[in-house]
Amino acid sequence: MRILLAQINPIIGDIQGNTEKILKGISHAKKQHADLVLFSELCLSGYPPQDLLELPHFLSALITPLETIQKASKDITVIVGTPRVDNTSRNVYNSAAIFVDGKIVGYQDKFLLPTYDVFYERRYFVPGSERRLWNLCGKRIAITICEDIWQHSGKLTTSYPQDPVNELQQLNPDLVLNLSASPYSLDKVTSRIEVCAITASSLKCPLLLCNQVGGNDGLIFDGHSVFVNAEGQLLQCGKGFEEEMMLVNLEEQRSPITLTEDPMESLYKALCLGLHDYFDKLGLNKACLGLSGGIDSALVACIAVDALGKENVLAINMPSRFSSEGSVADSEQLVKNLEIELRSIPIESPFASYLDLLAPQFVGKEPDVTEENLQARIRGMILMALSNKFGYIVLSTGNKSELAMGYSTLYGDMCGGLAVISDLTKKQVYALAKWINRNREIIPWNTIKKPPSAELRPNQKDSDSLPDYDIVDNVLEAYVEQHQSPQEIATLFNYSLDLVNDLVKRIHRNEYKRRQNPPGLRVTEKSFSTGRHFPIVHRF
Repeated sequence: MRILLAQINPIIGDIQGNTEKILKGISHAKKQHADLVLFSELCLSGYPPQDLLELPHFLSALITPLETIQKASKDITVIVGTPRVDNTSRNVYNSAAIFVDGKIVGYQDKFLLPTYDVFYERRYFVPGSERRLWNLCGKRIAITICEDIWQHSGKLTTSYPQDPVNELQQLNPDLVLNLSASPYSLDKVTSRIEVCAITASSLKCPLLLCNQVGGNDGLIFDGHSVFVNAEGQLLQCGKGFEEEMMLVNLEEQRSPITLTEDPMESLYKALCLGLHDYFDKLGLNKACLGLSGGIDSALVACIAVDALGKENVLAINMPSRFSSEGSVADSEQLVKNLEIELRSIPIESPFASYLDLLAPQFVGKEPDVTEENLQARIRGMILMALSNKFGYIVLSTGNKSELAMGYSTLYGDMCGGLAVISDLTKKQVYALAKWINRNREIIPWNTIKKPPSAELRPNQKDSDSLPDYDIVDNVLEAYVEQHQSPQEIATLFNYSLDLVNDLVKRIHRNEYKRRQNPPGLRVTEKSFSTGRHFPIVHRF
């Protein structure tokens, strides 16, 4: 049996465009003499469609494309992910539509509907109820959808009252097919392959998973479709972060493989894909960013160039009376290495004007963070003015550590259309910068080596206001991503409890700021931009 895994990049709501991709996948499968072509979860609508599913006319718009796909399924078996409305109950299901030789033979509905982290499927869908095998291409096939195979692996942070894999064991399938829209996060590919291996081993049959690829808002889907044998050994893995038509021949003898990917390379590809698709799917192409000479803006500039092309990236250097000569020189060297345009717009004049304007109001008050934030907000106004005038989308350059601590300025460096590295801790920013420089210097080494500084007052260093970033990041990851208590964190890292409590309080105190941050690209299991929901006002 020959099966094509059509790993495509759909656009949410682009039903016509997604249908065309599906039809091309079917055509390609026929040319490859495949017996069956498998697509990803909800690929007809794009995943996740969110509240589009509450629009009756959106659901109705799926009917005609399904009829078109049915006609295209002549002489082949096609399995496509789509929302489905039950005509009697009017319930909506997350389904796999199954077509055989020009006819629709039925739907397999998803059983486990996640409602944690970035998932809200119970808001829209009703869980499936009928467990069965499908007689397709001479085999008894179990069709599952994403989460349906995860409960059995024990890798979920939640638990369901049922385990579809355990129930399928009673039916003895010959093959398992899984339609997935499993978003990327660090080490997620390894976990996904392990889930497939555990399921295949339990059911004693091969398993094929077709995963979505592409960026949709802050979510990034990495592809990496999977074929494991009945022993749970990985035999084929699709490409990461790009579309692919992966042909699997079940009768072909293959040796097990091990997926070997550089985690930094995968992380970088994920960010580039997320930025590219955010722009491309919105019909945008030009970006600008403030280039300070620091490591965060340097990293964002590199990602932007690789995602959008150097001709579409504008860097703005906005020196103040506190900007060091080294930072200006580092900015100039970076743009030379990247071959992008740099404009220098000094902010001394507007800054001095604001100080004069506010001087009567600030009589008797010493300079403090107010004057520092004025500089950041002047820079934000300049970036947004260029955005308005020339159609650039401003890229925000703040990292996760800064956002956690509130070490950022509302309506200043937080302004923009996309927060590219808002889910990277400071230590991940450094690691990625060093990876970029693995073969040659792109980001000036001085930018990487010098102590981080906002340069908003004389001789300022981030360490004046914050503990070492290694400490901040350890607490941040343990508290936000692993949900450990302050006492557990203090014990784990041998930190003082007062220090940990202070950092945790900062995390919660700055929730109001993060709510106003631009949408960010998610690359961890707990991103501030999506999937994490804490009240702004609370006293825990």
